[in-house]
Amino acid sequence: MAREAQKVPKILVLGGIKSGKSAFALRLGNTYPPPRVFLATAEAFDQEMAQKIRAHQEERGAAWQTIESPVELPTALENISRAGVCLIDCLTVWLGNLWYYQKDHQAYVERLLGALEKTSWPTILVSNEVGLGLMPGEKESRAFAEALGRLNQEVARLCTEVYLVVAGVPVRIK
Repeated sequence: MAREAQKVPKILVLGGIKSGKSAFALRLGNTYPPPRVFLATAEAFDQEMAQKIRAHQEERGAAWQTIESPVELPTALENISRAGVCLIDCLTVWLGNLWYYQKDHQAYVERLLGALEKTSWPTILVSNEVGLGLMPGEKESRAFAEALGRLNQEVARLCTEVYLVVAGVPVRIK
């Protein structure tokens, strides 16, 4: 089913690992009035990830209300009653969590798309662009990359703007 962009800004920010996509998305988000809601998908599975999460929290500061939603992202989005902006970081990690917890990722993706269509506030989504490199050798990795590519395409269809961030430089592609 074809999904159409809403009048309310919905912005997808794509990029590779350490491309600057999250920093760019945060700068965009800070241009909107409060309340600013941050839907965080990362879990601290190890010390390195815990440090990354702390660094991102410090970067956001007190201007953002953070809601941890590593799996139930559609529900978290649906439960927001009011926002000047909502930033979701990131879809790649969220999809990986669905894989890790062996959830029906297709059902979750459909729920997320439905929730996005209904939001009445600006929404910024961050995701990795995985289609520019080599195809992974392992079957599970290929399946994940393909699922993320499809997710990114569906989200991009809903968005009014799409950016690709390369080496810290955002390029508007939609």
